[in-house]
Amino acid sequence: MAHITEASERPILKSKVFLYVTEFFSGLSVMAAELGASRLLAPYFSSSQIVWTIIIGTIMIALALGAVFGGRWADRDPNPDKLYMRIMVAAVWISLIPLVGKYLILLISGMLIVTVSTNFLIIAAFVSCAIIFVPPLFLLGTVTAGLNKFATTSLEDNASVVGRLSACNTIGSILGTFLPTFVTIPAVGTFVSFLIFSGSLLVIPLIYFISIRARRVTCAVCALIFAVTSCLSPLTGFAFWENSSTLAYEGESIYNYLQVKNLSDRTILSTNVLFGVQSVTMKDRGLTGMYYDTALAAPALADHADSALILGMGTGTYARQLKQYYPDMKVTGVEIDQKITDLAGRYFDEPSSIPVSTYDGRAWLAASDQTYDVIMVDAYQDITIPFQMSSTEFFTMVKSHLNPGGVMVVNMNMISDGAGSINEALTDTIASVFGERNMLTADVPGTTNRELFAKTIGEDRSTKGASDIKRDAKAIPLRSVTYMRTGSEDLKWYMNKVAERFEEVEAPGSASTILTDDKAPVEVLGMRAIDQLIAKEAGPYREILKTEGIGGLLRTVQ
Repeated sequence: MAHITEASERPILKSKVFLYVTEFFSGLSVMAAELGASRLLAPYFSSSQIVWTIIIGTIMIALALGAVFGGRWADRDPNPDKLYMRIMVAAVWISLIPLVGKYLILLISGMLIVTVSTNFLIIAAFVSCAIIFVPPLFLLGTVTAGLNKFATTSLEDNASVVGRLSACNTIGSILGTFLPTFVTIPAVGTFVSFLIFSGSLLVIPLIYFISIRARRVTCAVCALIFAVTSCLSPLTGFAFWENSSTLAYEGESIYNYLQVKNLSDRTILSTNVLFGVQSVTMKDRGLTGMYYDTALAAPALADHADSALILGMGTGTYARQLKQYYPDMKVTGVEIDQKITDLAGRYFDEPSSIPVSTYDGRAWLAASDQTYDVIMVDAYQDITIPFQMSSTEFFTMVKSHLNPGGVMVVNMNMISDGAGSINEALTDTIASVFGERNMLTADVPGTTNRELFAKTIGEDRSTKGASDIKRDAKAIPLRSVTYMRTGSEDLKWYMNKVAERFEEVEAPGSASTILTDDKAPVEVLGMRAIDQLIAKEAGPYREILKTEGIGGLLRTVQ
C-alpha cells in the first residue's frame, strides 16, 4: 500500500501514538474554536440561539467539507507532510483570530448595515463566521480522514483504528467544550483562550516537522506569527475604539463580556459593546435619566411598598434607587452572573445590606416561598431574552410571589410595536396572566426601553376588593402617594411626567402570540425589532449610498 510506505518513512508516525495525539488536539481545537466563536461574536451580535445556530451550522458545514476533501486528498496523495502543513496553517489562522477577528466583524457589519434591509443579524453573523472560522475548521476537518489513512496498516485492524481515532477526537472535543467555558475564558478571557488552544495545536506540526528536519523556515515563520499575535492580542479589547482613560474594566465571565466605563457624571456597565447600557451609577444622588426612573412608579402603584425583589440585579442600579427613595424597603436581588455582582461592589457602590443570590431568576422563584410588594424583571438584554423568563408559566410564578396589590414591572428593551413584534408578544403573554385591565406601559424618553406594570388584585375595600392600577396611575394620586412614601419633591414631579406617558393595554386577540415554555420564539421576534432599529438608524446612510455612491457615504461618515 502506497500510504504505508509514505508514512513508514516518518519514524514519529510508526507507533501510531503521535497520530492519536494529533487527533486528540484536532478535536480539542475544533470545540474550543466553536465556543470561542460564540464569545467573539456575542459582544457584537448577542449570544442568542440564532447566533449559536449560525455558529454551529457554519462550523458543521466546514467540518463536513473538510472530511470529504480530506478523504479525497488522502487517497490521491497520502503524504503526511501535507496533512501536518494544513494543521499548522489552521493553528496559525486561529491564533490570528483574536488580533484581527474583531476588526473583520466591524468591517463586515459596517458594509452590510447600509446594504441589507432585513435579517441583518443573521446575515452579518453568518458572513463573519464564514470568513473568520470556516477556513481553519475546514482544514481541521481534513485531519481524521488523513490520519486514518496513515494509521491503517491492514483491513484486519481498520475498524479498531477508526474507533481509537474517534475516541481520541471525542475526548479532545469534550475537553475543548468544558475547558474554555469553565476555566480559560472566565480566567484569562476569550483572546488568550484562542491563543492557548491554537498554541497547543501548533505544537503538534512543529514537533512533526522538527523530528523529520523539514520545513524549518515555515516552522520559524509560523512560530514568529504566533509570538507576535500572542503579544499584541491581549493589548486590544472587543471595544478597541473606546477611550482608555474612561474604560475602567474590560473582562469576561461565564455568561457575558463585561465593560465598565467611568464617565464624568456616571459609571456604566455594558455587556454588549453595540447594544447599550445595562447598569449605571450616578455620581450625584438623584435620578439616572434611564428606565430605572420610570420603574420607580412601581412602589407608588403598589398597595404597599415594604419589600422588593429584583430579578436581574446587575450592578444594583434599581436597588440603589429604591434604597435612596424608600430607605425602609427590604430589597432582595437575584443575579445569575457572579462576576457582575463582584463588579457591583468594586465600581458601583452596591449597598452591602442588600442580599444578592447568584441564581437564575426563575429557578430562584421556584425555590422560594417569599412574597413581595414589588418585583422587577430586568433580565432582557437586546435580542438575548431568556425564553424561560418570558412565558406564561414564568409570569404566573412571578404573580404568585406578589403580595395582594403588588406590582410587577418588566423592562422591555426594544420599543417595537405592531403585529408580530416582541413587545406585542410579551404584553399579550403578561395580559393572559394578569389581565389587561391590571396593566399599563410607559415608554422611556430618549431610549428604546418600555416599562410594563402589572398589578395583582388588592384588598382595598373602597373598591370592593380590587385595586385599580389605572386609577392609581393618574397624575394626582401617583404624585401624592410618591410624596407621601418618599418625601421627595423631585421624584413626585417626575412621577407626574410618568403619569402622562402611561398607556393602556389591549386585550389579547385570537391571533395573539402567547409565549409558553413549549413555544417562545423570542429570538426571532427580537431579531425583527433589531431590524427595525437598524432600518431607522441606517436609513439615511442607505439613501446616501444609493444616490451618491461609496464616495458620498465615506464623506458623510468622516
